[in-house]
Amino acid sequence: MQDRSLFEYAVIRVVPRVEREEFLNVGVVLYCANQKFLQAVFEINEARIKAFYPETNIDLLHSYLCAFKLICAADLAGGPISQLPNAERFRWLTAARSTMLQTSGVHSGLCTDAKETLEKLYGQLVLG
Repeated sequence: MQDRSLFEYAVIRVVPRVEREEFLNVGVVLYCANQKFLQAVFEINEARIKAFYPETNIDLLHSYLCAFKLICAADLAGGPISQLPNAERFRWLTAARSTMLQTSGVHSGLCTDAKETLEKLYGQLVLG
């Protein structure tokens, strides 16, 4: 049996009107220290988001989500946060905030392949 590693993840949510506390799941961010893995995946289903809240600024939302990916990838374009260690970047991305892009609480589990686990969670929590 392969060794299993502890991972943590959070669902990325669009919250167009923070005061209403309504949201749509659009992505997942997953961190696995043992596998040195930090990655986010997302999809912007514009029709679904516009049906949920027609005034949503899709371009702004896309730029925020791309920033998640840049920070996960430690890309310099992600700013100073992207240069922190993986654990600190994950904690920064999943910190509570009151903006149009938020994350769920952090959940944990065990996996053998972090990338495969991210894809599975994404399918279940965003696409499913």
